[in-house]
Amino acid sequence: MKKLTNKEKEIMELYWKQGPMFVKELQALYPEPQPHFNTLSTMVRILEKNGFLDHKAYGNTFQYFPIVTEQEYGKSSMAGIIQRYFDNSYLSAVSAFVQEEKISVDELKELIERIEKGTEE
Repeated sequence: MKKLTNKEKEIMELYWKQGPMFVKELQALYPEPQPHFNTLSTMVRILEKNGFLDHKAYGNTFQYFPIVTEQEYGKSSMAGIIQRYFDNSYLSAVSAFVQEEKISVDELKELIERIEKGTEE
């Protein structure tokens, strides 16, 4: 899955939160000064081309909606980070968290117990 730019992610977060919207509705969610309609329309079409959004036609206008969930995108992004920065080793990634004290050994033990019991959250 393609990585979103900051602006694309901003738009997707609005679609994930609000659901289906016309570009005019998307534009209305921005504070002043709002991005130009044509700019947003172009970005939304790019997101559709890249497989993040789809649309339903209502005459000459389109209502766009997300076809990739925020969770799916997050998982894909995490996989890309691990592939790029940890030589595709999840063990190396977890080890880095432990070394940086972002996760404790006790938390790792708890995670292992959850996985073994099949109650992973």
